[in-house]
Amino acid sequence: MSRILILGGTTEARELAERLAKRAELEVVVSLAGRTKSPAPQPTPVRSGGFGGAAGLANYLVREKIDALIDATHPYANVISANASAAARQSSVPLLALRRPAWVAIGGDLWKEVDDVAAAVRMLGDRPRRVFVTLGRNELSSLTDAPLHFYLIRSIDPVDPPLPLPQVSYLTARGPFTEADDRALIVLHGIDAVIAKNSGGIASYGKIAAARALGIEVIMLRRPPPSDAPAVETVEAAIAWLDHALTSAAARGV
Repeated sequence: MSRILILGGTTEARELAERLAKRAELEVVVSLAGRTKSPAPQPTPVRSGGFGGAAGLANYLVREKIDALIDATHPYANVISANASAAARQSSVPLLALRRPAWVAIGGDLWKEVDDVAAAVRMLGDRPRRVFVTLGRNELSSLTDAPLHFYLIRSIDPVDPPLPLPQVSYLTARGPFTEADDRALIVLHGIDAVIAKNSGGIASYGKIAAARALGIEVIMLRRPPPSDAPAVETVEAAIAWLDHALTSAAARGV
């Protein structure tokens, strides 16, 4: 039986785990960072929490006799991805990155791209605005640098403690979010700007399509540089890679 470790937390990771869990010759474990209090259910055994950096992950791969490692984390989880690459080299375990394609601006999109949240907040300018923010709870502190704006913050888990802002509203929800739902939300709150990550995929694209339809500016955080791991964009391609990697290992007698 081959042992597979998936670094998860994304829709693609869950779909990949579902596909692989049906195969009796594979033993699959999904690793979650543990930052979400109520993560989505997984179809395989789950481990939660960090490994202790690249060295800790490498030790885990060797100790648990992992045959293949698939990094299917969020495109912005660059530290985890870098640790995965280093750990794979240290342990000689085959590694693949499953990265969803980034969104690409099309006609009607009003995007301004920035490198971080602080730059996004500065991009809002010095007149009061009403801003829809869809970032992780740990990425919101820069909003306090511009308390003149109203912020509608949507997150999976509650923002606790609340931000020291005079005008802020919180919405706790888990995607997918449709264009119609996000359009209604934007109109209801009088939003005139969106701050978002270029997450890719369809689950959170609703706000991007809604902003386009309403002529609203999107301040988009650029993706960090990808790790040096070989990468594919689809679950099907990841499964093909895995089958090849396991077959090659078997042929070598590993």
